[in-house]
Amino acid sequence: MVEVMYFAWVRERIGEPREKVETTATTVAGLVDELRSREPRYAEAFKDLSALRVALDQELSDFDAPLAGVREVAFFPPMTGG
Repeated sequence: MVEVMYFAWVRERIGEPREKVETTATTVAGLVDELRSREPRYAEAFKDLSALRVALDQELSDFDAPLAGVREVAFFPPMTGG
């Protein structure tokens, strides 16, 4: 089980700030595929991965990163400075 957190427009599209997810995925990309297949709101939120960033246990990561031992996955749009 992994805690999945959603921020900004990702949270708005999914309608939840966080949820616990049972997954058999071995990578972040696999988790995204599982989430996309749940229902249309997830498919919409994850349709363009180039518009998303991911952090594993509060460290920026890549979508091909392994999930082994990870407790928290956070999805958010890229940050802009200013």
